[in-house]
Amino acid sequence: MADDNPKEPVDWLSAQRDDEEKRFLQGSRAHPEELASAGRIFLEFVRGFQALENVGPCVTVFGSARFQEGHRYFEMARKLGNRLATEGFTVMTGGGPGIMEAANRGAKEGGGLSVGCNIMLPKEQEPNPYLDRFVEFDHFFVRKVMLVKYSQAFVVLPGGFGTLDEVFETATLMQTGKVGAFPIVAMGDDFWNPMGDFIQHALMKEETISPSDLNLFHLTDSVDEAISLIKAGFNGEIPKDK
Repeated sequence: MADDNPKEPVDWLSAQRDDEEKRFLQGSRAHPEELASAGRIFLEFVRGFQALENVGPCVTVFGSARFQEGHRYFEMARKLGNRLATEGFTVMTGGGPGIMEAANRGAKEGGGLSVGCNIMLPKEQEPNPYLDRFVEFDHFFVRKVMLVKYSQAFVVLPGGFGTLDEVFETATLMQTGKVGAFPIVAMGDDFWNPMGDFIQHALMKEETISPSDLNLFHLTDSVDEAISLIKAGFNGEIPKDK
């Protein structure tokens, strides 16, 4: 009997790639499987190195995939991307929609280089159409290395768990001396002020961070101020918040 509800054909390669990191993180496996994963991860790094070489002075923009055109945070990221491009910076994002698309779009409109490091996900994360260079990853941790490795400043706009993961891992690398103390500019005062209160009144109170760690973050809604902070960082002049 014919199937009255035929299913769409399955893309087995895409399905396998979607599950790659899940299989890798599921626990101990047979030695050949672990070696095969190690090989795929190595090749993923090589693919990233090849795609992102010679990107020039680069700023990574973090933020949610869920904001649409017209939202104030989308438009803030688009304006930021444009200004970064006109100042001669490459704009790098996670390559997807929302804040990422806005920053890449602004960079293209400003005549700059627009770069994306996309991640294979079942939903939300399709590459945006404003990318001059694009590389796709199966593993979040490989992607995060690339987003940090090639940039000398970071801007974080409002986002969810993924955005928080990216910005606090970047801050941890700076705190522990694994990378230089580059500027991290947080844009979106209303969104980040509660987080700032938590850092000040919980982390500082319990002494789980040092007072100097507060200088890693700079909060502003001004694109002009963000650009000034980024340019100061490129000149080795990281300002200290009062």
